[in-house]
Amino acid sequence: MSYDLITILGPTACGKTTVAAHLAKRLDGEVISADSRQLYRGMTIGSGKDLKDYHITETDPATGATHTTEVPYHLIDIRDCGYRFNVYEFQCEFMKAYMDIKARGKLPILCGGTGLYIESVLKAYELGSVGIPHYTSLTIGLEISRELRRQRITDRLYARMEEGMVDEVRTLLTQVTPDRLIRYGLEYKFVTLYLIGQLSYDEMLRQLEIAIHQFAKRQMTWFRGMEQRGTHIEWIDATLPIEEKVEAIVKRAAEAKSTLT
Repeated sequence: MSYDLITILGPTACGKTTVAAHLAKRLDGEVISADSRQLYRGMTIGSGKDLKDYHITETDPATGATHTTEVPYHLIDIRDCGYRFNVYEFQCEFMKAYMDIKARGKLPILCGGTGLYIESVLKAYELGSVGIPHYTSLTIGLEISRELRRQRITDRLYARMEEGMVDEVRTLLTQVTPDRLIRYGLEYKFVTLYLIGQLSYDEMLRQLEIAIHQFAKRQMTWFRGMEQRGTHIEWIDATLPIEEKVEAIVKRAAEAKSTLT
């Protein structure tokens, strides 16, 4: 096959961002986020932006010196919280980012867990007045067992609470109404319900954890549906060391033919 785009997808907590960032560094690429909440400013901890993952530090084995590379990313922090973003806008923003990356001779890498956003690009949904280009993607899915996924979700939830997720939502509530923030779902819904007194702290954690598990299940259902609708996804083991995951994708990309050069 030939490709003009690499896509990294998978359920929440499978490590997509880390893989995409390391792959971008290896292949001289840039990451385009396909996440329906990371595009909002101020929604950082709850949406899992993990911006530190775009900073890759390497150590020279000969000298011991370290060097950090910042991998460029797009479609993160592009709208204020409260804005009603839609799929058509995502397509338009994706096209702009894609053309910018391509014009500079870099490889576009689409990464995210919002299946509708990803499929709207890969299937060229016709939603507005712009004719959407047809992209040919080498699409990689990160596969993780249900049990490990559940454990990672739980661990990450408690880590985010320690990082200040409640304070993040409290700050956002000075900018938007509770109803608007609840609309974003998951962390922003349940922490808001806690802060306005509708849930206790323990109830909030319990219900939020259940909701994230259900969300991950829906993500996988969407990705399997994409396969049924004709999108070929090559699944790799998400538990492999990062070097092995990247090497497997690089090998597959070499076997295919990029149309970017």
